[in-house]
Amino acid sequence: NLGKTNPLKEADLAEFIELQKTKANSDNSWTLDRKEIDADTFDLSAKNPNKNYAESFRNPQEILSEIYELDGETQEILGFLKGLIY
Repeated sequence: NLGKTNPLKEADLAEFIELQKTKANSDNSWTLDRKEIDADTFDLSAKNPNKNYAESFRNPQEILSEIYELDGETQEILGFLKGLIY
Protein backbone atom coordinates (compact mmCIF):
# COMPACT_ATOMS: atom_id res chain seq x y z
CA ASN A 1 0.00 0.00 0.00
CA LEU A 2 1.59 3.17 -1.18
CA GLY A 3 0.30 6.59 -0.32
CA LYS A 4 1.05 9.93 1.24
CA THR A 5 2.02 8.39 4.59
CA ASN A 6 3.79 5.40 3.01
CA PRO A 7 5.79 6.62 0.01
CA LEU A 8 7.67 4.40 -2.43
CA LYS A 9 11.21 3.75 -1.22
CA GLU A 10 14.29 2.65 -3.13
CA ALA A 11 14.29 -0.65 -1.22
CA ASP A 12 10.79 -1.38 -2.56
CA LEU A 13 12.26 -1.61 -6.07
CA ALA A 14 15.41 -3.58 -5.22
CA GLU A 15 14.02 -6.95 -6.34
CA PHE A 16 12.65 -5.46 -9.56
CA ILE A 17 15.97 -3.80 -10.41
CA GLU A 18 17.86 -7.03 -9.80
CA LEU A 19 15.44 -9.09 -11.90
CA GLN A 20 15.40 -6.49 -14.67
CA LYS A 21 19.05 -7.27 -15.46
CA THR A 22 18.05 -10.72 -16.73
CA LYS A 23 14.35 -9.95 -17.38
CA ALA A 24 13.45 -12.80 -15.00
CA ASN A 25 9.92 -13.17 -13.65
CA SER A 26 8.85 -13.50 -10.02
CA ASP A 27 5.68 -13.30 -7.94
CA ASN A 28 6.14 -9.53 -7.78
CA SER A 29 7.30 -8.73 -11.31
CA TRP A 30 6.66 -10.23 -14.72
CA THR A 31 6.63 -9.41 -18.39
CA LEU A 32 3.82 -9.61 -20.90
CA ASP A 33 3.83 -9.92 -24.63
CA ARG A 34 2.18 -6.89 -26.19
CA LYS A 35 -0.25 -9.24 -27.97
CA GLU A 36 -1.58 -10.42 -24.59
CA ILE A 37 -2.87 -6.94 -23.68
CA ASP A 38 -6.53 -6.33 -24.48
CA ALA A 39 -6.53 -3.77 -27.33
CA ASP A 40 -9.98 -2.47 -26.32
CA THR A 41 -9.25 -1.69 -22.68
CA PHE A 42 -5.43 -1.73 -22.46
CA ASP A 43 -5.97 -3.20 -18.99
CA LEU A 44 -2.63 -3.32 -17.19
CA SER A 45 -4.01 -4.49 -13.85
CA ALA A 46 -1.48 -6.07 -11.54
CA LYS A 47 -2.58 -9.67 -12.08
CA ASN A 48 0.43 -11.91 -12.33
CA PRO A 49 -0.32 -14.49 -15.07
CA ASN A 50 2.28 -16.82 -13.54
CA LYS A 51 0.68 -16.88 -10.07
CA ASN A 52 -2.02 -19.36 -9.13
CA TYR A 53 -4.98 -17.50 -7.61
CA ALA A 54 -6.71 -20.51 -6.09
CA GLU A 55 -9.96 -19.84 -4.29
CA SER A 56 -10.50 -21.50 -0.96
CA PHE A 57 -14.01 -22.63 -0.19
CA ARG A 58 -15.28 -23.28 3.29
CA ASN A 59 -16.76 -26.60 4.27
CA PRO A 60 -20.62 -26.54 3.98
CA GLN A 61 -20.96 -27.94 7.52
CA GLU A 62 -18.84 -25.06 8.82
CA ILE A 63 -21.04 -22.54 7.00
CA LEU A 64 -24.25 -24.08 8.36
CA SER A 65 -22.82 -24.19 11.87
CA GLU A 66 -21.97 -20.50 11.66
CA ILE A 67 -25.47 -19.68 10.36
CA TYR A 68 -27.08 -21.54 13.28
CA GLU A 69 -24.77 -19.79 15.74
CA LEU A 70 -25.57 -16.36 14.30
CA ASP A 71 -29.27 -17.22 14.21
CA GLY A 72 -29.13 -18.10 17.90
CA GLU A 73 -27.46 -14.78 18.69
CA THR A 74 -30.12 -12.98 16.66
CA GLN A 75 -32.88 -14.75 18.60
CA GLU A 76 -31.27 -13.72 21.90
CA ILE A 77 -31.07 -10.08 20.80
CA LEU A 78 -34.64 -10.09 19.52
CA GLY A 79 -35.83 -11.62 22.79
CA PHE A 80 -34.00 -8.94 24.76
CA LEU A 81 -35.51 -6.16 22.60
CA LYS A 82 -38.97 -7.69 22.90
CA GLY A 83 -38.55 -7.67 26.69
CA LEU A 84 -37.69 -3.97 26.59
CA ILE A 85 -40.76 -3.14 24.53
CA TYR A 86 -43.37 -5.19 26.44
